[in-house]
Amino acid sequence: MATPSIAVPASLDGLPAETRVIATPWSRMVRGIGLGQHPVRYDPLAASRIRGAFDRLAKTVPGNAYTRFSGHLAELVLNFARPGLSDQRAARALGPIMEAARAVPNPYWRIMAGCILMDAWAKLGLDPALLTGGDADIPAETLALVDAVAPDQIKDENQGRHGDYERLSAYTAVFLAQGQLGLQARLVEDRDHIGEALGLIDRVPSPFFRGRGGSMLIAVTALIGHGDRLTAGGRDAIGEVLDYLDRDDEIGMPPAFPQPLSAAFGKVYPLLTMLNAVAVVGRPDHLLRGRDRLAQARDLMAALDPAERTHMGLYYLMALSNLGRLRSQVPSLDRYLESLVGTWRHLDPGENFFLTGIAYPYLIQTAMLTGRMDLVPHAMLERVADSYPDLDRTDEDRVNRPYPFGYLVNVLGEIGAADLVFEPRPRYGGQSAMDWVIDRLSPDGEAEGSRLHILDHALIAYALRQRGGSGDTALFAGHRFPFDRP
Repeated sequence: MATPSIAVPASLDGLPAETRVIATPWSRMVRGIGLGQHPVRYDPLAASRIRGAFDRLAKTVPGNAYTRFSGHLAELVLNFARPGLSDQRAARALGPIMEAARAVPNPYWRIMAGCILMDAWAKLGLDPALLTGGDADIPAETLALVDAVAPDQIKDENQGRHGDYERLSAYTAVFLAQGQLGLQARLVEDRDHIGEALGLIDRVPSPFFRGRGGSMLIAVTALIGHGDRLTAGGRDAIGEVLDYLDRDDEIGMPPAFPQPLSAAFGKVYPLLTMLNAVAVVGRPDHLLRGRDRLAQARDLMAALDPAERTHMGLYYLMALSNLGRLRSQVPSLDRYLESLVGTWRHLDPGENFFLTGIAYPYLIQTAMLTGRMDLVPHAMLERVADSYPDLDRTDEDRVNRPYPFGYLVNVLGEIGAADLVFEPRPRYGGQSAMDWVIDRLSPDGEAEGSRLHILDHALIAYALRQRGGSGDTALFAGHRFPFDRP
């Protein structure tokens, strides 16, 4: 068992607001939103490992602009976290960072690079004026790029189901980044970006993606002080999404996953993220809109296969806690956690990259955030750390290997067990898992595509955690969850 490198509160509602709002590892690892949670005191060994990983990536995928951007940003973060850089020296480091960001060919990922930079800038306490008053206004440049994100451009098994899901997600990241810098007034000064973004929710045809993407946009809109827009013009953004989720069977557009999953999984995922949005905004009436939403969530969770439940357990517990309903819905949290986390014994993390591949990181993070790391034996950590050669079984698993690996790198850093991926292990022929995975990437990471960005995000998050401090920025520290007890 590892010891968390963060101070775990006595209850989930005692977690930092950023962790509660951005409650899903998916948002952090896949979308790059909310990186660097749970900061700790600067660790020279961690900094050396992060730099070493990016040095190796630079040699293995030298033409990958997003990874190059990530390495430059991590270097700035580590230099400042030590501490050592002045604001002006940090500004001078922007040159190579933005050169790499602007070289990212896909406009969506170019936006993500800009948003991660802005978020990191805020978390390091750097002067926002340095991003707006130099040769380029980086926040404005990033916001303008949203217009270049076209619908249905995600090339995966859900082609045709997304609609404007990616543009909606881009707006979510931009709104949060602007809010982190205190620039959210810009979003409605010359153009109503808030209204445009909320209008995109109706242009996501799949209930799954509408709920998952819409929930984060709704939560962030409220977080940055524009919550009144959710009911502007006689509309009700939350209620309309919940109503649409109820039409899932009628619409007949279920999500596709790399491994076959139950219909309940496709329904509970967007519902849980929407329930967390309800908690952030504070609308108790929506818990009974159309039906008893907590009873619906409970029934869907019960219908999941145990492996599926490993993915959804944290989402469920976080949403219930934020709604102030955890005790009534899960009377024995310890018993629930013991059953959930204990699922690891029946799952092979190397069986596939998605369902079982990220199950262990989800379970570890759930145990960490609930103060039950006693449920995570060292054998569990070693098993998943040694699982990545097994993903050579199929081409799909091999090219997607950075996906589960990035999830694991992130959570092992959070629990103080990063040795398992940064130190040599017999399973990797005397290499570290990190070096072994990087050495087997395709030329410039072209085959892996955006899956490689998950490893980039994990390393940036690990770097940002070295900044120390209490965690929440002013934006998050100023948010109060309406369902919390006074």
